[in-house]
Amino acid sequence: MFKFLKGVVAGSGSGPNNLPYNIGDPYPSAWGSWTHHRGTSKDDGTPVSIFSLSGSNANDGHLAAGRNGVKRLRTVRHPNILSFLHSTEAETFDGSATKVTIYIVTEPVMPLSEKIKELGLEGTQRDEYYAWGLHRIAKAVSFLNNDCKLVHGSVSLASVVVTQTLDWKLHAFDVLSEFDGNNEASTGPMLQYEWLVGSQYKPTELLKSDWATIRKSPPWAIDSWGLGCLIYELFSGMKLSKTEELRNTASIPKSLLPDYQRLLSSMPSRRLNSSKLVENSEYFQNKLVDTIHFMEILNLKDSVEKDTFFRKLPNLAEQLPRQIVLKKLLPLLASSLEFGSAAAPALTALLKMGSWLSSEEFSTKVLPTIVKLFASNDRAIRVGLLQHIDQYGESLSAQVVDEQVYSHVATGFSDTSAFLRELTLKSMLVLAPKLSQRTISGSLLKYLSKLQVDEEPAIRTNTTILLGNIGSYLNEGTRKRVLINAFTVRALRDTFSPARGAGVMALCATSSYYDVTEIATRILPNIVVLTIDPDSDVRSKAFQAVDQFLQIVKQYHDKTNSGDTTGAASGGIPSGNALLGWAMSSLTLKGKPSEQTPVASANAVAPLTPALSNASSVTDSPSTMPVRVSSSDDIANQPAPVSPTSTDGWGELDNGLHEGHESEKDGWDDIESLEEPKPSPSLANIQAAQKRPVSQPKPQVSNLQPKNTAKITKNEDDDLWGSIAAPAPKSTSKPLNVKTSGTVDDDDPWAAIAAPAPTTRAKPLSAGRGRGTKPAASKLGAQRINRTSSSGM
Repeated sequence: MFKFLKGVVAGSGSGPNNLPYNIGDPYPSAWGSWTHHRGTSKDDGTPVSIFSLSGSNANDGHLAAGRNGVKRLRTVRHPNILSFLHSTEAETFDGSATKVTIYIVTEPVMPLSEKIKELGLEGTQRDEYYAWGLHRIAKAVSFLNNDCKLVHGSVSLASVVVTQTLDWKLHAFDVLSEFDGNNEASTGPMLQYEWLVGSQYKPTELLKSDWATIRKSPPWAIDSWGLGCLIYELFSGMKLSKTEELRNTASIPKSLLPDYQRLLSSMPSRRLNSSKLVENSEYFQNKLVDTIHFMEILNLKDSVEKDTFFRKLPNLAEQLPRQIVLKKLLPLLASSLEFGSAAAPALTALLKMGSWLSSEEFSTKVLPTIVKLFASNDRAIRVGLLQHIDQYGESLSAQVVDEQVYSHVATGFSDTSAFLRELTLKSMLVLAPKLSQRTISGSLLKYLSKLQVDEEPAIRTNTTILLGNIGSYLNEGTRKRVLINAFTVRALRDTFSPARGAGVMALCATSSYYDVTEIATRILPNIVVLTIDPDSDVRSKAFQAVDQFLQIVKQYHDKTNSGDTTGAASGGIPSGNALLGWAMSSLTLKGKPSEQTPVASANAVAPLTPALSNASSVTDSPSTMPVRVSSSDDIANQPAPVSPTSTDGWGELDNGLHEGHESEKDGWDDIESLEEPKPSPSLANIQAAQKRPVSQPKPQVSNLQPKNTAKITKNEDDDLWGSIAAPAPKSTSKPLNVKTSGTVDDDDPWAAIAAPAPTTRAKPLSAGRGRGTKPAASKLGAQRINRTSSSGM
């Protein structure tokens, strides 16, 4: 009784209940007397494989061989040998009978015979996969025989398992033993548990137990024969039942047949060494084996080899077995990119392979690597991420974009490379909807404020288009303070005609955000003057915009007359989303080639598509203006605008994040940073009309200052719009950009929302850069005259 209780206590402490793994369903097949179970870790649910072997008592021969297998598997480590995790032995009692069970826990694997049925490969893809698997097993056998001087003794289809990444691995080490060929005088068995091996798998000398011959043979003789048996079972699709079946070579590939015959040579000394099989066999020279081998030794390759390989990989991946690409190549590629061993072109291959995954798998296998790559300092990697952001941007969560991705992407706004600034700008169309209001108002809009006066006209144009497209993601206060200033003060006055056209289209696309007063006093006056723009496309856009905004004003008028003032400001206006879609599509239409000549040049590079609309134009009618322009006949002699030194967006953004930059220049109100060349007479007239303050009609004041009156009269004489221009400002009005703090100029429509501009002492203006009616005695002019006079003297 005491012995029974002792046995129960001893068994319960080490039994399966104490095993830190859950035992699941068994597979239909396994090697020898073992049972192969699926399993999971009790800690984190990680999948594992659990092998169990039971015997009637502790001295059972199968259990002794099993203990040998556990010991060998624990101590022998190789990439192509099954990875050992844990083992235990438990005793259980059923009445008077004792049952002993050995458990081995390994990485999650599946019997090769079951995996072959699951994959269902055929033809060339099947042969390539078999070649890769045999290559792995041959290397494992070579390691045991040549490096460790061990004999596996039972190589067959049953002794091979497949991992989750479809790697073939060797296991079943119960028979494994040292090769004692130096002890030729010994007559005892070299393989203590060779009786576990079926007779059909034994070579002649082992079948006869001729240990003297075995010891005189090379260490690989027995296992080379086993490799031959594995090859037969693999290609015939049948389990070997008797040795004579090995003579049937009909299913063996012709390129492998000579090596197969040498592996099964009747003379042990003439059998092919598995290392020679790996090195010299023609069968292993195929695309799949070469591709995986290159990826595994990537760190040993130089930059030229890497670049060449990764540029070919996207096309090569389409020719390889899809399951192997997704389960083997994709993890290798993601790992090499994450740790910096892969070149930038590898990103294209990663995204292409990722497109073959389901959305759930893409989020777990590819997205984590992409998010980590945003922190890379490699400019080529950053360019690749931005170029392909449309392929994965929708899969990024708002939290990941706002907290992990945006801060790295935003560095591209200030990059010295115009191409990278352009790509960063385009990426915002995908990322901006996922940003918080704090990030948009506190960071993004400040970057866009700088980009709207970028030296590249294409970037200025696309910035305007982007603002029109993301207007719906801004809060109401920010929209009121940013959009009109961005479109009228900067975009409509840009020297680059596509930028002016983009400003008109952006105003139309965001028309639902403006009230009637803003339309009548700030938008229409600025658009009307563009109806005589030198560029025909800008003119056509201006006419369309005038019609659209006049219709809004007419609707307001009709509702006011009928006494219905509810929704009068925006009544009858399509939704913002509808206008946004129309604005984007209108920017993609092609135009007449004859009108493209003035902008394009021989040195111009690839067009910059506005707002990621996959277009090469920023126009919606007759003419097409390439947006990515590096040089042009129209702007060849015009100095590029200089980016402002201010970092505070378009005026004070109403987001509660005032950063105390009152002394800095307002990004929207100040357009003096644009170093515009002297425009053509017609464009100068338009700009002069744009710069004239718009005010409500008031009684004329007779006591105007004489000098200002003369200046205004002269301007009206030269101004084509003199007959219909707004009345001259009152004498009490101050010149533009000379506003005193704490006061609001009634004649300046931007005064209420714009930050105070610096005085001329803070930043002297260049000649001809004034806006609106200039003071008669210009201090700047006088200084220049004095310098000229002094130099003359």
